[in-house]
Amino acid sequence: MAKKIRMAIVGATGMVGRTFLKVLEERKLPVEEYFLFASSRSAGTKVEFMGKEYTVEELKEDSFDRGIDIALFSAGASTSLHFAPIAASKGCIVIDNSSAWRMEKDVPLVVPEVNPEDIKWHKGIIANPNCSTIQAVVVLKPLHDRYKIKRIVYSTYQAVSGAGYQGYLDLEEGLKGAPPKKFPYPIAGNVIPHIDVFLENGYTKEEMKMINETKKILHDDSIKITATTVRVPVFNGHSESINVEFEKQFDLEELKEILKNAPGVVVQDDPANLLYPMPIYVSGKDEVFVGRIRRDESVENGVNLWVVADNIRKGAATNAVQIAEKVIEYFFS
Repeated sequence: MAKKIRMAIVGATGMVGRTFLKVLEERKLPVEEYFLFASSRSAGTKVEFMGKEYTVEELKEDSFDRGIDIALFSAGASTSLHFAPIAASKGCIVIDNSSAWRMEKDVPLVVPEVNPEDIKWHKGIIANPNCSTIQAVVVLKPLHDRYKIKRIVYSTYQAVSGAGYQGYLDLEEGLKGAPPKKFPYPIAGNVIPHIDVFLENGYTKEEMKMINETKKILHDDSIKITATTVRVPVFNGHSESINVEFEKQFDLEELKEILKNAPGVVVQDDPANLLYPMPIYVSGKDEVFVGRIRRDESVENGVNLWVVADNIRKGAATNAVQIAEKVIEYFFS
């Protein structure tokens, strides 16, 4: 390494921020010095990280005046909108986990297994996609390359951890009979077909994120996509039923082989032995799991996929750290 890299974690005390720290410890990036930032509310918190005790600092406008090379942000869209441009103006490459920059034309939206080359044209900010989009495109990209996707129907079953710590508490306390604080209805023993705000077209913002982000990451606006996103009483791990229609014909066994060889994908598809992905078993893992792979017999070139991943790890923290690894490879090695 020619340069000693300095990295900041913004939102270090939140659910994703703490997972950033965990993943960074596991993956051992060649970083010389770390800085941990959060809101004034969390400033002063002591955090054990890399065998050292860190004191979390309050994020301020002069926080990046110390030669920070890379910053992982997970502190919400309003914080990112304000502080990411400040960090970038000081020469820091920001990898942002919020929705703030994802659909900006000049900001790459990156899943390292899918479109790492987009990192190279960044202008100081790189966006981490929505958790539900990340796991979908990891599976869809190799199939799109081979068979050309014509249409996608997404139906998601999303864990409460996707709504942050308060979402987690709503399920934990709801199981004991407490009323919800985060969700509009009880989530224990219920499913809520509503994630994020409703838009004029009747879709939720989460559904439109999946639609628009998939097209941007796959570099293909011609794909027809629809989505229904649903919150389910699962603590961690998003599940998705993905129905795909291809332009080209496919052999089902060949399609399975493509998925088995795809980076970051684990195929669990053995119905005879009741083997299929489930959130309870993917929690804590970085790969995307796919099973229930079967031909959609209602259309000419259709397939059904069941895709499950840890939404806090691959859906947020791990993906951002993987982007950081690529940034180091492209710009600092």
